[in-house]
Amino acid sequence: MSSANSPYPPAERLDLVDHLHGYDIPDPYRWLEDPADARTVAWSVAQDELTAARLTALPGRDRLAARLRGLLDAGSVSAPLWRAGRAFLVRRTPGQEHAVVLVREPGPDGGVVERVLLDPMVLDPDGLTTLDSWVPDLEGRRLAYQVSRGGDENSVLHVMDVATGELVEEPIDRCRYADVAWLPGGEELIFVRKVADDEVPAGEENLHRRIWRHRIGADTSKDVLIEGPGLYEGHNYYGVRVSRDGRWLVVSANVGTARRDSVWIASLGESVGELVPVLTQSDDVQAAAWVERDGLLYVLTTDDAPRWRLCVTEPERPQREHWRELVAEDPESVLEGVRRLEPSAGSADEPLLVLVRARHAVTELALHALDGTPRATVPLPGTGSVAGVTVADRDTPAEHGRLWLGWTDLVTPYQVQRYDRATGETVLAEAAPGAVDVPDVHTEQVEFTSADGTTVRMFVIRPATAPTGPVPALVTGYGGFGITREPAYTPTALTWVEAGGVYALVSLRGGGEEGEAWHLAGNRAHKQNVFDDLHSACERLVADGVTSPSQLAIMGGSNGGLLVGAALTQRPDLYRAVVCSAPLLDMVRYENFSLGRTWNDEYGTADDAVELGWLLSYSPYHHVHTGSTYPAVLFTVFESDTRVDPLHARKMCAALQHATAGDPGTRPVLIRRETDVGHAGRSVSRTVALSVDQLAFLAAHTGLELT
Repeated sequence: MSSANSPYPPAERLDLVDHLHGYDIPDPYRWLEDPADARTVAWSVAQDELTAARLTALPGRDRLAARLRGLLDAGSVSAPLWRAGRAFLVRRTPGQEHAVVLVREPGPDGGVVERVLLDPMVLDPDGLTTLDSWVPDLEGRRLAYQVSRGGDENSVLHVMDVATGELVEEPIDRCRYADVAWLPGGEELIFVRKVADDEVPAGEENLHRRIWRHRIGADTSKDVLIEGPGLYEGHNYYGVRVSRDGRWLVVSANVGTARRDSVWIASLGESVGELVPVLTQSDDVQAAAWVERDGLLYVLTTDDAPRWRLCVTEPERPQREHWRELVAEDPESVLEGVRRLEPSAGSADEPLLVLVRARHAVTELALHALDGTPRATVPLPGTGSVAGVTVADRDTPAEHGRLWLGWTDLVTPYQVQRYDRATGETVLAEAAPGAVDVPDVHTEQVEFTSADGTTVRMFVIRPATAPTGPVPALVTGYGGFGITREPAYTPTALTWVEAGGVYALVSLRGGGEEGEAWHLAGNRAHKQNVFDDLHSACERLVADGVTSPSQLAIMGGSNGGLLVGAALTQRPDLYRAVVCSAPLLDMVRYENFSLGRTWNDEYGTADDAVELGWLLSYSPYHHVHTGSTYPAVLFTVFESDTRVDPLHARKMCAALQHATAGDPGTRPVLIRRETDVGHAGRSVSRTVALSVDQLAFLAAHTGLELT
């Protein structure tokens, strides 16, 4: 336990107890919530010094850095987005800190030329500016893009002339999580923008947005507000889509991260017609809706289908009672997306629908007729996932009949595959730009049984030559918000396995791997199922002789940080080392900070007595018990994180440092923090530096030899 002789920086313990709904809830480190408090500043500086000394002394760091850099130097490339003969894409080549946006277009000699449109390192040589989103107009003449600096995700919208690279618009601020849709002609767009901070109640600065119609080059004071019944009542996030012919606007909205959608449709012309409700929050379903080339409104929805189904109707009659089902729910796979594939130029073939499905998190593609009848499947390179599916737009007829897939799997860097309808074959269109020597590994998907008898799956990567006896294992997962963790190229995983360890990615409940019912089985009152799934996965690896508790590490970030925080407090005997990154850990007060209020549909709220009981049953900060022997723990936090406040990790770190009965030399509790970086995007150099510290820490405490 922490004491006067503790190697850890002193941290005052307050005799502070909240009394909520009959619960007495101690909060001894409330003062660490305030980053400006002199005690917090001093504590953080002392923790920085301690952590730096411990991490820099770990063995194998140089080898880790070189190998991670080498695997990351594979780079990546995205499927092209077609606009009137131009192909827009993103690529990161070896040595680049950030991916760049490029355009391919017909050259003067009849060939194809490629040039860089947008390079974040040109915008900011310090590497602190990240590209948050981009979308070309329908004619391929202009590019709207959003950038932010220092990880704060407070995007600023710009518009570029594609031919000259010059900006044709004054920067527009307050575009965090702002969707953009172009109108035909490229002179107008419809976009989402946050309400100015001084126009909303204190503490609600990130909760209010509006949708505007904007003319390029005009002052935003002249923008036209899009309005409709219930549009701005309680919703926080919005999506906008405009049909290719410019006749229809579809608007979607959400309350926080709740997985139910409000949807409206309106006619478009010189003005925006009445927004007609298609779905409301009371319908309690999810839906993605758009008007396709045939003039029909397509609705991909969980309505009576937790694994999703596809319906269609006329835009003039958009309500559910008029929907016709095109593709029914498949009880074994999740329908994730739909594209329309035109026949090759000059062909008499019918257009087809491309259905993107995930079967136990592994991607499948199927072709259906426009009436929903199955026609064929698209061959794929293996057991992996697609990162984008694109088709040529109506103004690029020479490329009709082809389908482009961003493809990856556990050992394949992000590349582009192309399916040709005429041949029925899928071929490599563009490999990842950097040559890389991927280690020789064995991959498989393993089924196991969780505590309540539910079958759960995990992807496991092992050395190709099976080791004798148990080896250090690194297990990770997410298990929240209906997000699916798919098999993808992961340099940290390959580096760990190449050194002789085993890596596992678990498809936990709370995610979307098996549809919306899978998500609901792991949120709110059912959150314990997520932790039980992780415990059961690790117990299976131990039972199979793959690893042992003394060699078992877990790692997770964000909601995955909550996962490993709960795991280490519930089963400290099962885990030897933990990396807990950008975590939620104080589940009683999480709603008071950053975007916490937008997550209470996922977790519950402390304002409700029953839901507070859910939260307290697993809240990691409130389950740290003095005298327990906890695993070695490394918290990693980012001072510019505007999603999850670093205060969670500060409070949990102090609690563990005080409580643990383990030897601080062999089971340390450390916190590593970075400035000028946030929850998501970062440069390659920062990625390598973070991963080196994380893997070196886990290796040192599980016995993985890195030298």
